[in-house]
Amino acid sequence: MANAVRFYETGGPDVLTWEEVSVGDPGPGQVRIRHEAVGLNFADTYFRTGLYPVRLPDGIGVEAAGVVEAVGEGVTHVAAGDRVTYTGSPLGAYSTERVMDASHLIKLPPGIGCETAAAMTMRGLTAAYLLRRIHPLRPGDTVLLHAAAGGVGLIVSQWAALLGIRVIGTVSSEEKAEIALAHGCEHVIRYRHEDVPARVRELTDGAGVPVVLDSIGKDTFAGSLASLARRGLLVCFGTASGPVPPIDAMQLAVHGSLFVTRPALADYIADPAERDALAGELFGHVAAGRIAIEINQRYGLSDAVQAHRDLEAGRTTGSSVFVL
Repeated sequence: MANAVRFYETGGPDVLTWEEVSVGDPGPGQVRIRHEAVGLNFADTYFRTGLYPVRLPDGIGVEAAGVVEAVGEGVTHVAAGDRVTYTGSPLGAYSTERVMDASHLIKLPPGIGCETAAAMTMRGLTAAYLLRRIHPLRPGDTVLLHAAAGGVGLIVSQWAALLGIRVIGTVSSEEKAEIALAHGCEHVIRYRHEDVPARVRELTDGAGVPVVLDSIGKDTFAGSLASLARRGLLVCFGTASGPVPPIDAMQLAVHGSLFVTRPALADYIADPAERDALAGELFGHVAAGRIAIEINQRYGLSDAVQAHRDLEAGRTTGSSVFVL
C-alpha cells in the first residue's frame, strides 16, 4: 500500500489527513511514479481552503519528482527507471506513489536531483514565464518584486540579475531582507516599516517601475498600482493575502494607462514545446550554478498539517519540500 494526504472538506490545515491508498497499474497514456520529493507551494493552500474549488474528497499537491516505475500503452517520451518531475497535474502529489497522465512529466537531466526538482519545478517555471514570456523586459529595466525572499522570489531575483534587470524587492523582516539582497535584489523595502510606492518612486527618480510582480494579492494591490510607471504592467500571479479587489478600469487610466494581468502557470506550459524550452533554460541555469535553489524547510509527508501552518504563518523562506 502507498500513502497519501487527502482532504474531505475545505478549511484550515487540520482538514488534511494521512492515510493508506491503493495504487494500481497505469492505463493507456499513464505512468506509475514513485516519489522521492514533493513540492510544498502556497497554491496548495488555495485548494485546501476552497479558493480553488475541487470535487471532494481529493488528494492535494501539484508538484513532485521521482522515478517512473511502470508505463502504460502509448507512452514513449519516458520509460521505467527515468527520473522525472512535474507540476500542474491533477491534485495528488502529496503521496508516496501515484498513477498519473504521462504528458505532465519532464525528464530530469543528470545534474538535477529530485529534491531540487521538487523545490523548483513550479517556482522555477513561474519565474521563467514572468521573466521570459509575460513582458519584453530589457537589460537596465527595473521591476518591483513582492515576497522577494520566497521560493519564486529568490529564483526571479537571481535570474533577473543574469538578464541585467534590476529588482526592488519587498520583505517583512531584516532576516528576509538579507536573504533577498544576497540573491540578486538591488534594493529591498521592508514593507511593514516603509511606504512601498513612495520608496519605489525615490529609487526610480519619480518614474515608477514598468512591471510589478505581485504574489500577495489583496494587501499589496493598491500599492502595486501606485508603484507603476506610465503604461506599466501589474502582474498578479498569486493571492497569499486574499483575492485582489475588483478593478476599476477608469482608475487604470487615471493612474497612467496601466495594465493588469492575472496569469496562471498552466497557460504558459500547456504547449509541451514551450514548457520544455522554459524547463531547459531553468535546468541549465541551475545545473551550471548560476541559479541556486534554497531548500530551507524539509518535512515528512505525514507532517503536512504543520507544513501548511508554517507556510501560512510566514515562517518559511526559499523553497520547502516533503522528503520521502
